[in-house]
Amino acid sequence: MPIDAAKALAADPRLGDIGWDHKDIQLYHLGLGAGRPATDPDELRYTLESKLHVLPSFATVAGAGMAMMGGLAAPGIDINLADVLHGGQSIQLHRPIPVKGRATSTAKVAALYDKGKAAVVVLRTEVADADGPLWTSDAQIFVRGEGGFGGERGPSVREELPERAPDRVEERHIREDQALLYRLSGDWNPLHADPEFAKTAGFDQPILHGLCSYGMTLKAVVDTALGGDVSRVRAYRTRFAGIVFPGETLRIRMWQEPGRVLVSVTAVERDDAPVLADTVVEHA
Repeated sequence: MPIDAAKALAADPRLGDIGWDHKDIQLYHLGLGAGRPATDPDELRYTLESKLHVLPSFATVAGAGMAMMGGLAAPGIDINLADVLHGGQSIQLHRPIPVKGRATSTAKVAALYDKGKAAVVVLRTEVADADGPLWTSDAQIFVRGEGGFGGERGPSVREELPERAPDRVEERHIREDQALLYRLSGDWNPLHADPEFAKTAGFDQPILHGLCSYGMTLKAVVDTALGGDVSRVRAYRTRFAGIVFPGETLRIRMWQEPGRVLVSVTAVERDDAPVLADTVVEHA
């Protein structure tokens, strides 16, 4: 069987040394659409090394580690990338991410859930440097056709949005070439670049990385609801509720509550089709 739950959960954590500097951060930010307008002082915080700060969602690609893809090669897991979708993502920040760093990454399969016709693999990565823990990241990977192995169904986490109108609504356009630029940060899944591969996965054209819309959304929240201060972010989680294509526009609705921002993200051109759901940014 392609997934051996007992073997995957019992496997030793994978340890690795990762590193990054301003070039990795700038490339990641540009892949999210930062730098428009290019001379805007607020955008220069994402693109100019002398003013640079680090968007916390950079944790998902730091060191080009892509723990998600590495975790899918763990013992007990043998699956086709065409059957894989990113179901959800969470990060917990222990302190702000430095512009330049060296750290140790510890990655493991933290849980496996049986959804019947599909499996959900939870890949956990903990990263620490010489000064202590930096972040903990959980990726929930949805694997079509791999359920039915008799495991637990797993938790169902839903965030009810307030019935009132959102406090903020932002729109972010996705460039036609944005997936091609974003994948240079380390996610080489051909689903996001190769039209023929996308067709084998059931899509008419390549789709945008879920983690790209994830990062774009956090940037919109930081730039508006959090006054541009990335250090205020404490945790960020989402469920990938639907796909989005390069060339479309994200509509990002925000509801501000004490200590957190609730977010809903939809695709404007497809009658507000869901893109991200159960999305929460916890902040100081």
